[in-house]
Parts: sequence; C-alpha cells; structure tokens
Amino acid sequence: MSTIEPTVKRQWILEGLDCANCAMKIENKVSKMEGVASCSVNFATKTLTMETDGRFPDTGIAQVERTVISLEPHVRLLEKNAGGAAAVSRPHAHDAGARESERDPNHAAPYEQGHARSEGLAHGHSHSHGEGETRRTLLRLGIGAALAAAAYLIPAGGYSELGLFLLAYLAAGGNVVWQAARNIVRGQVFDENFLMALATIGAFAIGQYPEGVAVMLFYQVGELFQGLAVNRSRRSITALMDIRPETARLRIGDETKIVPPGQVKIGEIIVVQPGEKVPLDGTVIEGSAMMDTSALTGESVPRSAEPGSAVLSGFINKNGVVVVRVTQTFAESAVSKILELVQNASNNKAKTENFITRFARGYTPVVVITAALLAVVPPLLVPGATFSDWIYRALVFLVISCPCALVVSIPLGFFGGIGAASRSGILVKGSNYLEALNDVKTVVFDKTGTLTKGQFKVTGIYPAEGMTADELLRLAAYAESHSGHPIAESIVAAYGGSIAGNAVSDYREISGHGIRAAVEGRTVLAGNARLMEREGIAFRQPDGAGTIVHLAVDGQYAGSLVIADEIKEDAARALAALRQIGVRKTVMLTGDASAVAEDVGKRLGVGEIHAELLPQDKVERIERLESEKTGREKIAFVGDGINDTPVLARADVGIAMGGLGSDAAIEAADIVIMTDEPSKIAAAIGIARRTRTIVWQNIWFALGIKAVFLLLGAFGIATMWEAVFSDVGVTVLAVLNSMRALRAPASADGARG
Repeated sequence: MSTIEPTVKRQWILEGLDCANCAMKIENKVSKMEGVASCSVNFATKTLTMETDGRFPDTGIAQVERTVISLEPHVRLLEKNAGGAAAVSRPHAHDAGARESERDPNHAAPYEQGHARSEGLAHGHSHSHGEGETRRTLLRLGIGAALAAAAYLIPAGGYSELGLFLLAYLAAGGNVVWQAARNIVRGQVFDENFLMALATIGAFAIGQYPEGVAVMLFYQVGELFQGLAVNRSRRSITALMDIRPETARLRIGDETKIVPPGQVKIGEIIVVQPGEKVPLDGTVIEGSAMMDTSALTGESVPRSAEPGSAVLSGFINKNGVVVVRVTQTFAESAVSKILELVQNASNNKAKTENFITRFARGYTPVVVITAALLAVVPPLLVPGATFSDWIYRALVFLVISCPCALVVSIPLGFFGGIGAASRSGILVKGSNYLEALNDVKTVVFDKTGTLTKGQFKVTGIYPAEGMTADELLRLAAYAESHSGHPIAESIVAAYGGSIAGNAVSDYREISGHGIRAAVEGRTVLAGNARLMEREGIAFRQPDGAGTIVHLAVDGQYAGSLVIADEIKEDAARALAALRQIGVRKTVMLTGDASAVAEDVGKRLGVGEIHAELLPQDKVERIERLESEKTGREKIAFVGDGINDTPVLARADVGIAMGGLGSDAAIEAADIVIMTDEPSKIAAAIGIARRTRTIVWQNIWFALGIKAVFLLLGAFGIATMWEAVFSDVGVTVLAVLNSMRALRAPASADGARG
C-alpha cells in the first residue's frame, strides 16, 4: 500500500520581480528541481510558493536561490516566516552557511514593506516603474529622441549619420540590448529583449537606421506605460488586502504600550481607540462602539460591539473606546487567515492560466523559426524577391511575436476577480475554483446553518384543555432550565422571565426521550412522542413543522411546543437568484426530520429535498448527482463546514458558510462565505463569470491583433511601428481591461456587468 509523502511549504517574496514572463520562467525552472512537489510564482504579489517532499536535498534552498538569480540576477529573495514576515536573504549568496548567517529574524521586514520597496527596482524588461526609474527612463528617451532628431534633420550622411543614429539607439535601448545579451549567455534566448534587440539591430543591418531607432523609442515608451498600468493594477489589488493592523495598544496595569500585534498573547488586554483597526481577535470587556466590518465581510452596515461581543482583527472602530481580551494570536487571527488565503489563492491556477503558460512556452520559438524561414526562403524561391525586403518583413514578424499581453494580463485578471470576491465577503482559494464556478449547474445545500440560522425558536404553543399557553411555556421553561441543549435554551429564551433556582428539583435527563423534573412540587415530563408513549400518556400531534416538545404534568397531558430553526432572511432571494443566473437544479440534503425539511424546502422553492440523512448518506447523494451530470457541468455543495467536511471535499466546488468563526470551514472548503449569507453564492458566480469574460476578452483581443499583424508583416504591409503597437499597445490595453475584474458586480448577475 502506497503512502502519501508529507510536504513542506516554503514561501519567498521576490523583491524586484517586475515581469510576468520572468515569473513564468522562474516557476518552470524551480518546479523541475528534485523534491519540488509544486511551485507557483504569483506575479501580482511577487511571491514564490513551493511545496517540497522528502527528496528535497539539504542544499535545496541554496539551489532555489541560485536558480532564481541565474534567471533574474536583480531579484532579491525575502523568505517569509510563519508569522507572515520576510527575512532578508542576500541576492548573490553561493554558500548556504553564509546565507543563513545573514538572515536575522529579529530584523525581519514585513511583507508589505518588502513588496513596496520592490516597486522602484528595474531591469531590462521592466514592468515596474518607481518614481526614480520613471525619471531615468524619461531622461534616456529624451536623449535618444534628441539625437535621433539631430541625425534625421542634419544632412550629414555617411558615417556621421550612422554615428548619431547609433548613439540615439544606445541611449534609448542600450539596456534592452544588454539584457538580451546577458540572457543569451544564461541560455535564455526567446524573450522580449531578444526579439526587440534582434529586430532593431536587423533594421540597422539593412540600412533602416531611422526606423530602428524610432521602433526602440516607441517600444520603450510603450514599456513605460505598460509598467505604470501593471503597477496601478497591483496597487489596486494590494489595496483590497490592506487590512492588516500594524500596531496594538497593550494594556499593562494602568498604562498602555504600543506594540506589534504579533507580540500580544492570548488573554492579554488591548485597547482600541476610535478610528483604529482591531489588531487581534477577542472579546469586548469594557466600553461599546460601532464596528466597520466591510474589509472582512463586505457589509456596509456597521456592527455594534459591547461587553461580551466578539470582535475580529480587521474591524475598524468607528466611535468609542473598547477594551478587548485577546482570544487568538495574531498568526491565527481572522485577518491573518484571510490575507493568507487571498495572497496564496493564485497558487491554485485556473486551466486557462495553465494553458497560456504552455502556449507561451512554445509560441515564441515557433514564431522565431517562422521568421527565419520568412527571411531566407522567399528570396531563394520567388523570382525578383530581395533579401533586404524579406529580412525586414521577418523583423516585423519578430517584433509582433512576444506573448507578453497574455502572460501579464491573464494572471492579473484572475487575481483581480479573487480580490473583488474578497471585498464582497467571499474568499476564493484559487483561480481554479473561481473558473469552476462558471460551470456550476447544480447547487446542493445543507439545511441547518446554511439555509437556516441554526438558532432554534419557539414557533408554536398548543396547550391542552384546562392549560393556558403562558402557563404551559412557564412550566416548560422551568423544567428545561437545567439543560444545555439548544432546544431547551430556546424554550427558556421564549419564556423570558426569571426562574427561581429552588423551584426545580429532582432534574433527570432520559436519554433519547427528554427530561423529568419536579417543578414547584409537580412532576413535569418534557420530551418527544417516545417519552409520552413510554409513560402511557395520550397526546396530540400539532400541525406546525419543527421539533415537537410534549409536556405532561402529574401524569396528565398538558400540551406541546413547536421549536423551529429560523430561515435566513436572504435564503429565498438566494434560491431565486441562482435560478435567474441559470443554475438548473437546487437540492437540499439534511439530517433533520422529513416534515421539517419539506416545510423549509417548499417555502424556499428548493427543487429536490432529501431528509433524515447521515453524513455518509449525503456523500452518496452527491455521488449520484455526479453520475447524472453531463459535459463540463459542476456541482457545488454549500454547508457549514463543520459536520459536512466529507461532502465539501467530494463536490466539485465546496462552499462553506460561517467562514469567519469556523476553522473547519476555512480548512474544508474551496470557497468561504464570510457573512453566512446564501445570496453571496449567486454573487460569487457573477464575479466568476465577469472574470472569465474579461480574461477571454484579453485572450481573443491579443491573439486576434497579433494574427492580423503577423499576416500584414508577412505580406510586407505592416511596418515596425505597427508591430510595436501590436505588442506593447495591446499589452497596455489588456492590463487596463484586467483591472475591471477588481470591481465587484452590482448585482448577482455579474456576467452582464
């Protein structure tokens, strides 16, 4: 019997990573290392996530660093520790021992700071333009443009003209040529630097000096705008996740001390002032305030917090000072879990992303080979064809070939969709799950805690002859006052009055039946029908749907109470929204009684209802639905994530309710609804459809434009100017289009947004 080998997860921030194509190369190379079970590079957050198994060598970390540096020498690796911080690792370390000695966890830079610092770094193929780099780029472009204008206007001719154009070319694109040469030495030929260097040097070779310089200038201007667009998109995405508190006010005796949240221990006391973020999960012990929970739940209505209320890290105190007893460490707090989920979401890539990665890997070499044939074959075979004409066409063909628009915009599109979902209170664990939501045609619901609140309430009081409703409820509350069962608690809550402690005696629970107690000297039985039958008491079954509690006093039937779970306010709206967006089948699976399930299902309009099921019965029902589906159809199961773990794991997409407070929900599900609102399921599908639309718009737009210009270039119609636009211009437009995915749709039917 084979055993599954345990894996270890490691993460690095790649400071200075500013090119999606570079991220793809790093991911491909590291994933092929021995002992690496999986590797993903998130271009949007500049994070390398790697899982290793027992075959990973002791020198593996040093090998990862050498691999990254060999591909991108300017990149610095910041290793993220368990607390989410990043410990600095030297960029050119060749000795593992030396590298370890330079790491100092006491001087670890937080993730956000490391991420922000990397914005100003650049290399030959830069999509990251900090203020200083932008000025340098503009200066180079200005000098190059001035020299090109001088060469064009001064009738120098000969070597003087060539010299001026050459100086202009080196000023505008010397860094591109240098990076291309370095990449070739490292065995990385087919990238955008190589293509642009080859095309523009080729233009010089055939005497097209002005065009060679102009194309390089235009390319660099396009790269500048492309970098600004990517950075704007990145900032928009990271702004969605800017919910991590930076400090905590720790109360020590009569004083408060400002400390990092990670230093606060469970049980310690913190103070939260108006306008501050709650730094850690806890319980309010003093004061009251209104809390803005929108960063975590997407809800705009503030939530009140008073002594006894639970508050979560990331809430914002709108008014009033509250004192909170900490119940979770910072690493285990709600905000840390949410940030980790969102930041790691792109580790689980959608099929579309994987397809583009494979496509880009083979696409550029094929185009380069085609360009070489285009330059050589027609002049040899076609009468009157000249090498200079066909070489120019081949160079145009080369400029067009880079798949940068796809490689950059598609991961940003998916990550933007995940960010928009998180802003709406929906945590999606990967773009693969976001993509899978598009094909969901069957949604299966658990009942308790999903469509209903999981909070029992007395919905009917049916006294027997000679007994009043008030007296029946009072006797039931007294009898049940010693029980901790949710049904007993609902009866006591419905009574609402005070219960004298000495009024109840001889309390005894009868397993599987109910309770017996002496209330004010009278013997009271409270329980199910089996209890009445066991005691030989004739009873009547009321009409109300729910759990029935029968009561008898001194051997005489006294009446019954109906206890029902409240349906969530938006449950009916959720079912209607799912039908509206094309979900064909809705199913409810519950362990509750058939009468209760039928009542809830009919009131909500659920298509199929299956009751009195054990957890294994629910799995069997899901498997039966799996066998009935056709094509790419997917099944989503929605549960509370606590007792539905097997079904959440078995469904194509597992969606958990109760996200913020339930560790089980976060672990078991693919998607977590943080607000417990079933209507968010339709909203999640809407966001998924909107994201898919944007991603495929980019794919067809980029491929369509490139196909047109490849043909125009091959037939000698397109010039290098048009070729550069088809590369850089299309990338800028695709990135700007991807930013639309950041906006959550206004309605559940987000696909039409």
